[in-house]
Amino acid sequence: MPRSQRNDNFIDKTFTVLADIVLKILPASKTEKKAFSYYRDGMSAQSEGEYAEALEYYYEALKLEEDPYDRSYILYNIGLIYASNGEYVKALEYYHQALDLNSKLPQALNNIAVIYHYQGTKALNQNSPEFATLMFDKAGKYWRRAIALAPNNYIEAQNWLKMTGRL
Repeated sequence: MPRSQRNDNFIDKTFTVLADIVLKILPASKTEKKAFSYYRDGMSAQSEGEYAEALEYYYEALKLEEDPYDRSYILYNIGLIYASNGEYVKALEYYHQALDLNSKLPQALNNIAVIYHYQGTKALNQNSPEFATLMFDKAGKYWRRAIALAPNNYIEAQNWLKMTGRL
């Protein structure tokens, strides 16, 4: 049974109903509709913390989805899962792939910066100040790009950039 038929919370049920209505009224091919169904089921699984299941759905959606913009969001969500599991190298790969398809994805830029900032902090704690500086500089670069796209977001990042002289 598809995940969309198993949802038991109000938000997932509401999202599923709305998504089904959109699929029925928008002109889309069967392949596009199938890709969206996989994406929707991936989001539902991801919201419930079922990351392995979500990845399966996202990978199926990627096989079918042709639109670069839509693919960017699938790749972004895959990156989120890998980051959540501490697999930062894989997360970075997927965030960068998402940005290759959609350079106006501030949340991907932010998440890349967060990973680099984490690596910089970790390097400082391990007494590697040169590597820490490199990672912090990379974090700054990505946060500046994210803030340029969404100037009212990422207030903590903006403050960090100001405090560290990286703005």
